[in-house]
Amino acid sequence: MIEVITFDLDDTLWDVRPALIKAEAAQNLWLETHYPKALGRLSAEDLKRIRQHVLTQEPRLAHQISAFRQAVLQQSLEETGIAAAEAHWAAKEAFGAFIARRHDVALYPESLPLLEELSQDYTLGALTNGNADVTKTPLGPFFNFALKAEDVGAAKPEPALFNHALQRVGGKKSALIHIGDSHDHDVIGANRAGIRSVWFTQKGSESTVADHIIGCLTELPSLLRHLQRAA
Repeated sequence: MIEVITFDLDDTLWDVRPALIKAEAAQNLWLETHYPKALGRLSAEDLKRIRQHVLTQEPRLAHQISAFRQAVLQQSLEETGIAAAEAHWAAKEAFGAFIARRHDVALYPESLPLLEELSQDYTLGALTNGNADVTKTPLGPFFNFALKAEDVGAAKPEPALFNHALQRVGGKKSALIHIGDSHDHDVIGANRAGIRSVWFTQKGSESTVADHIIGCLTELPSLLRHLQRAA
C-alpha cells in the first residue's frame, strides 16, 4: 500500500520560468543599485569562465546551487576590483534579493486542490534539485517533509534524495511513489532507488522505464486509487 507520495517541484507543481525571471531581475536590480558599473565589465564569456573556475575549485557546489550562485557572484565582483570581504557581503545580499523572489511561483491550477485532496490520505514530501523551499510557497502546508539536493550533497538521478525519503516508511520501497516532470532526473532516479515513478509530461511522450505516465495532475488521484485497489 502506498503511504508516502513525493513530488518534484519546478515544472511539476508550478512553472518555474516566471519565478526565475523575477528572481534574476531582483538580483540584478540589487547589483545595479549598489555596484552600477561592476558587472557591466564582465562579458558572457567571463561569467562562463568564472562558473567553471568555481566548480573546478569546489566540485561539491555542483549539488549546492545556492552556495554556487553566491560563489560565482563573489568571484565576479572580485574580478571587477572589489575587495574579497566586501564581495562576500555583496554576493550574500544579492542572493538574498534573488531567493526572496524565487518563491513567487506560478502554481499550476491543479496543484493546490490536488495536494489538498492527497494530504488527507497520504504523507507528502518534496524532492528537488532546485533551491526552492516549498514551505515558503502556498503549497507548504500540505507537505510533511521537503528535501533538496543541497541538503544531501547529491542531485537526482542519484538515489540519495529518494533514500532519505524512504526512511519515512522504514525503507519499504513499495510504500513510496514519486511524481516528477523530468524523465532523466525523476523517473530514472526513482528507478535507481527501486521505487515506483509517475512521469508527468504534457507532451504526450512515451517511456519504457516509467512505471506510469500522466499528462495532467488531475489524473493522479484516480491512478493512485487504482494502484491501491491492485495492491
